[in-house]
Amino acid sequence: MLKQGLKKSLNGLDVFCIASGAMISSGIFVLPGIAFEAIGPAVFLAYMLAGILALMGALAIIELSTAMPRSGGDYYYIERSLGPLAGTISGCLSWFALSLKTSFALFGLAQVAYVTLGINVTLCGILATIFFVIINIIGTKAAAVFEVIMVIGLLLLLALFIFSEVSHVSISNFEPFFNTGGDKMALFAVAGMVFISFGGLLKVSSVSEEVKNPRRNIPLGMLLSIMVVTILYVLVLIVVVGILPAEQLSGSLTPLADAAKIHYGNWGYYLITTGAILAFVTTANAGILAASRYPLALSRDELIPKILSRVSGKSKTPVVSICFTACFIILALQLKLLVLVKIASTVILLSYVLTNLAVIILRESQIQNYRPSFKMPLYPWLPFINVIVFGFLIIKMGFEAVEVSLAIIAIALLLYLFFGRKVGRESALMHLIGRITNKRLDTHGLEDELSDILRQRDGLVRDDFDVLVEEAPVLILKQAMTADELFHEIADKLAEELNMKPAKMFDFLLEREEESSTAISPMVAIPHIIIDRKNCFKLFLLKSEKGVDFGKTYDNVKAIFVLAGSRDQRHRHLKTLAAIAQLVQHRKFESRWQRARTEEQLRDVLLLGQRKREV
Repeated sequence: MLKQGLKKSLNGLDVFCIASGAMISSGIFVLPGIAFEAIGPAVFLAYMLAGILALMGALAIIELSTAMPRSGGDYYYIERSLGPLAGTISGCLSWFALSLKTSFALFGLAQVAYVTLGINVTLCGILATIFFVIINIIGTKAAAVFEVIMVIGLLLLLALFIFSEVSHVSISNFEPFFNTGGDKMALFAVAGMVFISFGGLLKVSSVSEEVKNPRRNIPLGMLLSIMVVTILYVLVLIVVVGILPAEQLSGSLTPLADAAKIHYGNWGYYLITTGAILAFVTTANAGILAASRYPLALSRDELIPKILSRVSGKSKTPVVSICFTACFIILALQLKLLVLVKIASTVILLSYVLTNLAVIILRESQIQNYRPSFKMPLYPWLPFINVIVFGFLIIKMGFEAVEVSLAIIAIALLLYLFFGRKVGRESALMHLIGRITNKRLDTHGLEDELSDILRQRDGLVRDDFDVLVEEAPVLILKQAMTADELFHEIADKLAEELNMKPAKMFDFLLEREEESSTAISPMVAIPHIIIDRKNCFKLFLLKSEKGVDFGKTYDNVKAIFVLAGSRDQRHRHLKTLAAIAQLVQHRKFESRWQRARTEEQLRDVLLLGQRKREV
């Protein structure tokens, strides 16, 4: 069974704003000057390339988020697909990356406070962190409402900046287009460096458990967010490069405010500075919200101390995990800016590599209850391409960031040795290895967990049909047989369950079949009989691997549902027939039934199928 769940309070607009607020911050208000110094006017192409690659990688995150909307996001997916060791590494990497990205936003906020008000950078960063911790402890919805207000204001301000300044853009500022001495590959290095600007997508996956209707809201919010933000980045950078002289833009930590000041004076400078503050605030708020869910998830799975999974009784928020994350963010504020950016981007890229590998493993393992409502297109080519491209970007970033990432991995390995190696949970990789070696697992730990998640995701209410299926005897027939042979098998089972004679059961089944065939399609048959009892109704499930021959009608029936009930259960009988009819008409029923190998998997085909439920 699932652990104590978090409150579902986030809608599609919240998802969009959490992702957008996490992306629009220091990545556009601070980083462009540093990126321009490295590549020149082509800096907007680096952001465009990073946005396109982030969209490609995000497709894997969206698929996993809709299949397993659980706190911990990419950590949870990777742990369940590749095992506890990979999960521990992934969780540490993602927590580290999002915490650093949050520190990056707080650095920008503190820098603005220092320039405008003269407040000490470190003190401002600490006070801001404490403020956002309080907001997040109050509750996820409070943090999300705060995020929506800030993001809407920020988007309007940036749109105003673009439209008011675009007429002042000078084409001559784009010459020479590259300042890299002809090294066009530098574009990829800079794209990798600015990838931190798109790390906000990981934040949405980490709070996916708290999203209402995740089937719709996660894909819609994430895709819309990354497209809007990428377009916004590119347009803003074209304007900034076209207005600011190269010597002023290069290395500037306030490029947008500097650009606004040229034509609109101090009020333009302070207006954009206000926008920057909004951006830093939204990213820091969303960052603490999302990053704190990784220790929560790791602790839930017993990979780190249990105290970090403690959830507040009233607000349903992970207080200990939030405070622990905030302490690390304050420490990260002491890092040099460029080092912070490169490390965070590298770790985010590594997380994208692992999420794409997770999609491959989960799909190829053919786990019955892995059912994403959004599927990554162009499979398997796109995830393989993503792994290669993201790996290439990491290499182009340089070895300094890679060394720090290896240090994080080493810490994760130590945590695994102390905690994770005691965890014997199933992973999709184990199922894939079993499939390859033709030694399939018959355990159902992962299948059961995914079943519970799907019930939560789709809001499935347990009704009378579910009870029937859960209690139904299941028989898997290995050999081909005729309808008469099948009825003998069923009669023996019925007689045992109902304490009646097998011969009488067989006669009932044969008599019903002679009236009209109970095979209703090439795949499905529903033999049903009335017994001389009161208040009695039973369902029996049979799968024939090689098919049952029902004569002239259908000769290769694989799914047989047997109903046996007394006359006073006619209403229940009709409702059960209706439920089965809805389930078997689904386009994926046949493939799922064929792939099911165990009793539990056959039951899950029915329990998790789409049908109208009795509330």
